[in-house]
Formats: sequence, C-alpha cells, structure tokens
Amino acid sequence: MAAAPDGLSHEPAGHPLLPLALVLGVLAVSTAAIFIKLCDDAPAVVIAAARLGIASVLLVPGAAAVRGRRLFDIPLACVKHVLLAGVFLALHFLLWIASLKHTSVLSSVVIVTTNPIFVGIMSFLLFKERVGRRLVAAIVIAAIGGALIALSDVGATGGSLYGDGLALGGAVMASCYFLVGRKLRRDLHVLSYITPVYATTAVILVAIALLTGLSFAGYAPATYLYFVLLAVGPQLIGHGSLNFSLRYVTATVVAIVLLGEPIGSSILAYFFLDERVTVLQIFGGVLILAGIFLAARTPSPTT
Repeated sequence: MAAAPDGLSHEPAGHPLLPLALVLGVLAVSTAAIFIKLCDDAPAVVIAAARLGIASVLLVPGAAAVRGRRLFDIPLACVKHVLLAGVFLALHFLLWIASLKHTSVLSSVVIVTTNPIFVGIMSFLLFKERVGRRLVAAIVIAAIGGALIALSDVGATGGSLYGDGLALGGAVMASCYFLVGRKLRRDLHVLSYITPVYATTAVILVAIALLTGLSFAGYAPATYLYFVLLAVGPQLIGHGSLNFSLRYVTATVVAIVLLGEPIGSSILAYFFLDERVTVLQIFGGVLILAGIFLAARTPSPTT
C-alpha cells in the first residue's frame, strides 16, 4: 500500500536509523503482493482478514507496553472517524488483494499506488482545495499510463482488465483512508491511531468472510505461513518503519520513496512467480510512477 496520511508534525532533526527504516519499509511492503499471490488456495477476503487480524493481535501488546492506558485515550469525536478509516482500509485491502487474483503484480501494484493522485482529486471535490498545474499534469500522465496498462491487459487470460479495475478501486479506497487519517493523526498518537483502525479493519473483514460462508480452516500449511508473513512483514515491519519515518520526514518524502514498491514487487514477481512484463506495461508503469511522483510533490494544504 502506498503513501501515509498528511497533516503530521515532524521534528527537524534526523535519526541515525532513518535511512534503514525507509529502505526496510519499502522492501517489506514490496513482498506483500508476492505472499498474496502464493496464497492461491485462499479467497481474497480471507487473506485480508488474516493479514489484519494477525497484525492486530501482535500489535496490541507492544502498543500497550509503549503507551499504557493512553493507547485507548481517544476523544469521542474521533471514534466515528476511526470506524470510518477502518471501513475504507478494509475495502482497500479487499479490492486490492482480489485484484491480484486476476491481474499481474506489476499492473496491480502500480495502479493501487496511485492514491496520491486520488487524494488530490478528492481534496478538490470534497474540500474545494486548489488543484495546481502540477497535480493536473500528474493526473494526465498517470491516466495515459493507466490506459497503456489496460491496453496491454485487454484480451489477457484470467480477467486482467477486471483485476486492473479492482486495483483502481483499491487505490480510491486507500485515498479515502488517507484523507480520514490526515484528520485523525492531528489529534492522535500514531499507535493510538493504527491500533484501533487495524482492529476495526480486521473485525470488518472477518465479518464479511463469515457472512459470505467462507472458512478460515482447510488451507495448505504454506498458506498459513504466508498469512503470518503478510502480517509481520508488510503490515507491521513495512508500515511500522514508514510510520516511524514520518516523525522525521514529510509524508511527501515517504510517498516518493514508496515509488520503489512497484519496482521491488515486479522484480520479486519475476524471480518467485515467473511473471513477465510487456513493453506496454513497462511504459504504462513508468508513466504512472511519474504521475505519482508529481502528485506526491504537490504541496499539501495546511488547513
């Protein structure tokens, strides 16, 4: 998943572990698509629920040890936004993981990483925030890149175009999550933010799985290992490292660093999944990444 929410205060001083945290964060999140692809016997909602459920169970004791009673010191006015963030995050994971069942790692990860562009569009539509020429250019460039990827996936086996659409929906849901998170992080400590949001997301996904008659039993032993690796690697180590970095650098820097995720995921997919990429996918991916870079560098409003 891509950029973290804006609206955070940052310390001017750096940290000796900051470069390691950024590199580790990108490497960890780059493995997510690979682990999901390897869970080929589990439905998307089960994978999503397992990822967030295990992450929540592992996160709560550590977060409680750090924050104590303050962990759940959440203003009543923020509770509804925490629940809303959980809904958007659940839909993001559900759509994105489902997309990987139908399209390639490159197409899915590049498309779902476009959330900085949708954050800009939604900020204009919902909050009337000004859209500068840089963001307009980013939207146009990314749209052309998306069209090239869609063109490369037309007629591909496995419903690749459908998978691209699911990834796009995942990007929109991630953008909604980040917009809500931008507001929440002004009032909440990072652990008081992610702990209840992850738990809410897990409950929603587990409920969806059970209500649709799906089971969490009967999968291959390796699948359960991938569930744990998804929770520990991309979710806790990956997102944890990036949230740590946000204390010392802006969300823009993290968003730009995260452009390495589609590249890392595609390289891993080549070696571990034997996924090849087409020329159109490469050109489309480069254009989308250029658009994301422009969008991420668009100054955020201070309101």
